[in-house]
Amino acid sequence: MRRASTIDSCDVSWITPFKHEREILFSRSWVSFIHDEKAHKELLSWNAKVESEDEYTQMILLTWVKYDQYIQQTMQISVIYNHYVDLNLIYVVLNYYCEGNMKKALSLLFEFERWKLEDNNEQKYKIRMNEFMERRCCNNNVNLFCIFCSEKDITVRGDIEDAVITTVNNGLPFVEKDKCLKKDFI
Repeated sequence: MRRASTIDSCDVSWITPFKHEREILFSRSWVSFIHDEKAHKELLSWNAKVESEDEYTQMILLTWVKYDQYIQQTMQISVIYNHYVDLNLIYVVLNYYCEGNMKKALSLLFEFERWKLEDNNEQKYKIRMNEFMERRCCNNNVNLFCIFCSEKDITVRGDIEDAVITTVNNGLPFVEKDKCLKKDFI
């Protein structure tokens, strides 16, 4: 399952008497205070796709509709950067800083790449890396981008707070095995 803030789940296999049974319960999307139906669907909807199944098991991939909205754009930007830029970083830039505007995202990523090389900013981050790791922000690229946004006044929050919100609260959608997506997309 991909992480998304609107998909609440619980692994209940610990309460079953059967050792090899795996059950995960998912709650319905909660009703919100949002009265606009389109906004409600965008924020709270998720898609389900059967990834694999046999006679005993069914593996279902759940993705947040918002994630699905940005995956295509993320892959397009990745191709432009020759797969050099971390997929989660591209996703964060598109989703949280550019609201899906690819032109703005490309510009911001270009400015970020230049900034990383100036004044040894990557080396400065390495000194502060543990501050981020202690807050469970484990993606160095996203963390460094949050520092960049804080220094450039692109965000009103602090760098660590920004990293916590994008990484821990909302979750990063791409995992190591998604690198094969890059190859499939070409």
